[in-house]
Amino acid sequence: MPRDLRMSRILHVLIHLDRHVPLATSDEISRMISTNPVVVRRMMGGLRDRGIVSSEKGHGGGWQLARPLADVTLRDVYEAVGAPPLFNIGSGAEPSECLVERAVDARLDASLREAEARLLEQFSQVTVEDVARDFERDTTSRGGDSGCSGGGPSHKLGNGTM
Repeated sequence: MPRDLRMSRILHVLIHLDRHVPLATSDEISRMISTNPVVVRRMMGGLRDRGIVSSEKGHGGGWQLARPLADVTLRDVYEAVGAPPLFNIGSGAEPSECLVERAVDARLDASLREAEARLLEQFSQVTVEDVARDFERDTTSRGGDSGCSGGGPSHKLGNGTM
């Protein structure tokens, strides 16, 4: 099962919207995160529905932050992108008659539920601003190089920034 990249991609976009470019079109964002503009609109729509971003249609329009990053938690973003599965492991889809498999499945399911609850609680404690500060600290330690502008066209918006 491939990894779900929606959350990391959207966090990337939110930090760029806050720190580098206050307004970006779906096309610009799609180039930045190497995906289709339709996918961007779907992901950003979940953020808009939760009041994290807003959008303007037409010439000069695009996506922009509606709330400060300090008011947005990782859990908010996780839920806005559809609350994808957190783990790629787990019990079988079909109930088994084998008592060994049933015991394994029950223990795995209980452990995964507990781990998911703990992770979601942690997500509730971390803001996107915290992640942005991590970026700034890392950029400072690299002498001001964010690693994005040299990251190729997938990290550049139409105006060449990012």
